[in-house]
Amino acid sequence: MKRHVLFQTLFGLRGNPRGCVYTEPLWGIPYNLFAPYASVFMIALGLADRQIGLIVSLSWACQVLFALLSGAITDKLGRRLTTFLFDILSWSLFALISALARDFWWFLAAGLVNSAWRVTQNSWSCLLVEDANPSELVGIYSWIYIANIMVGFAAPLAGALIGRHSLVPTVRGLYLFAAAMFSIKATVTFLATRETGRGRVRRAETRGASLLSILGGYGSVLREMTRNPETLRAAAILIVVSVTSMISGNFWGILAVEKLGLPVQDVAFFPFVKSAVTVLLFFTLTQRLGRRPFRLPMAFGFVLFAASQLLYALAPAQGVAALVAGAVLEAAGLAIANPLVDRLVALSVNPAERARIQSLLYVGVILVSSPFGWVAGELSQLDRSLPFALNLALYALGAGLALAAGRERPRALPDPRPAPAPAENS
Repeated sequence: MKRHVLFQTLFGLRGNPRGCVYTEPLWGIPYNLFAPYASVFMIALGLADRQIGLIVSLSWACQVLFALLSGAITDKLGRRLTTFLFDILSWSLFALISALARDFWWFLAAGLVNSAWRVTQNSWSCLLVEDANPSELVGIYSWIYIANIMVGFAAPLAGALIGRHSLVPTVRGLYLFAAAMFSIKATVTFLATRETGRGRVRRAETRGASLLSILGGYGSVLREMTRNPETLRAAAILIVVSVTSMISGNFWGILAVEKLGLPVQDVAFFPFVKSAVTVLLFFTLTQRLGRRPFRLPMAFGFVLFAASQLLYALAPAQGVAALVAGAVLEAAGLAIANPLVDRLVALSVNPAERARIQSLLYVGVILVSSPFGWVAGELSQLDRSLPFALNLALYALGAGLALAAGRERPRALPDPRPAPAPAENS
């Protein structure tokens, strides 16, 4: 077993990649317990589909501010401290508010607090990648997905608890459990990592500078991005992934329970199916595809995604078989396409300005993506299959973009390992 390339990567991790990868289940376990029931929980507390869509869009709009500030905050505070502080804010506090939620305003507050995860998305990505060996990126990203997917096997536990104690009190308890676990994860990650070499350089360069003055340097970074077709194509693919994930995450449970009549306690079965298929493919197919050119494997992954959305959109009442088949295809698309998308983004960004480029990249993705929460909510109000018809069209677009992105070889990352420097705990 240890001879498998993925296990060689896992056991060979050192430094920050190990601290980031090994702690990921501490986030994934609680998230996968409550996530399948989040929208159904809102419905049970009296929210309408369009209110859920409005919360999604408003929280995404708030993410624009956090994404814009994320590069400056990450450079000023350092990758490690930023990750710790904003993990506590965006995940621990979010879960606590959700556990106490009573109506629309509570969920809106939780959504706005959760939007701060855009800061830790940037800082954590820098912490993970900057001191990593570029040749190991696909393996590292694969283990990030595996860590969060394998914990999906715990999802049926949430279904069993709901069957015994009913939906609302169970989900409240799951959110409280998540608040505690997210806090532990943030603390352990902080203790298990060190500031990156590039992070130390940027922190020294920005010492004494205000956030506004750091933001003032974004103009040159934006010009570099707009002149780089590789980065622009990667941004377009990220938009497709972002919008489709938003729609699926917020409206799949509503489709399954409210339209197709699936018992609410059975919702957790589908994350279990997706986890099993995805893990199997990661160990049998993903690594082989990762050694090939981007174009065809990534496009094929998007085609599988599109097929899954077609099955969801056409599923009849009590159409459990269509939901299972869709879950299998969706899991296959994730295993094939998503690690390649992450690697494409990592390799298309100038390492010297990674934090600020990723900041602007996420701002653009959010600005384009945020209206789709409201659009999907209105579509779901008309017919709960329509959001998945929209996803189908977006995944078809993603396949075309993947073919275009793969025509040029992304820039190679220089060796990110800095010259030896004094160890640093802050």
